[in-house]
Amino acid sequence: MTDETVNIEGAVCAPPLPHDEQIVMGHGAGGRMSHRLIQQAFVSAFQNSALNAGDDAALVMPEHGKLSISTDAHVVFPLFFPGGDIGKLAVCGTVNDVAMLGAKPLYLTAGFILEEGLQMDVLKRVVESMRAAAEEAGVQIVAGDTKVVQKGKADGLYITTAGVGVVRGGVQISGANAKPGDVVILSGSMGDHGIAVLGARGELGFESSIQSDVAPLNHLIEAILDASKNIHVLRDPTRGGLATTLNEIAAQSKVGIILDEQTIPVHPEVNAACEMLGFDALYVANEGKLIAIVAKEDAEKVLSAMKKTRYGEGAVMIGHVAEEPKSRVLLKTALGSTRIVDMLAGEMLPRIC
Repeated sequence: MTDETVNIEGAVCAPPLPHDEQIVMGHGAGGRMSHRLIQQAFVSAFQNSALNAGDDAALVMPEHGKLSISTDAHVVFPLFFPGGDIGKLAVCGTVNDVAMLGAKPLYLTAGFILEEGLQMDVLKRVVESMRAAAEEAGVQIVAGDTKVVQKGKADGLYITTAGVGVVRGGVQISGANAKPGDVVILSGSMGDHGIAVLGARGELGFESSIQSDVAPLNHLIEAILDASKNIHVLRDPTRGGLATTLNEIAAQSKVGIILDEQTIPVHPEVNAACEMLGFDALYVANEGKLIAIVAKEDAEKVLSAMKKTRYGEGAVMIGHVAEEPKSRVLLKTALGSTRIVDMLAGEMLPRIC
């Protein structure tokens, strides 16, 4: 007697995973237990023809054009936090990276490092969150891999993802394309994700309603690409926050970026947490915001298109690109002074993505 059943087409399938089951080393051994886990936890959630084929790679046929490809690893702790979880983060993070070159994300792959003892219902919650995020973004998870490590070696669950998308024809977007006179637009408030994760660890010292901003931004990007052909740079300010990301762009483009501190949106609770902990909100991670650097003549048009989308309602212009100082970011403060905003030098908030 085996634990397998046969469906009406004659295919072998496994019974559902018990809710109280835990991950054990046998789930990563490549045998019957591995196949049962893959079929019941992953294939059943991410249903599509490329994945269902069961081959070592996925055969897909994207539209003709340039491809945008990205890969990422996700080790956030805790696995669940206000506004999201490691699964939603894994999908949205890679979708957003692919889309930042003006591409339409199409396919993702996912690798799972599971720790022995992980509760099966925790894994199923994460996988369901990934399925929902992929559905919202309009992408398919077409291939993956699963490994199991000994207890104490993985903080429960790590996820790696890779993504592929097709770049829209005629679009030339790069961190090296910022030009003097361009306007810097931000899609919303800064620091929500990093502070939400810190709060989930119980490290704020006070109760907070701050939610992570983790979200797929590809539909927002499609809307602004429809509005303008003069978008020069798109970037999501994740680790290192707004300040570090703008420094990267300034260095790539060899320009100066001048910001107006009073225009940069930060929720009062995020501000309060940063002040109490000695952080600067400009360096705190975000997972559902983007920076758009746009030709001045199209800035209002792009801002208007952004504000009409779900994840761009709080969009604002926060600065401009200048000839000098090259590869530097300057901030005009509320007091009327100007200071250099440098790149994050080390670790501020560990394990936020």
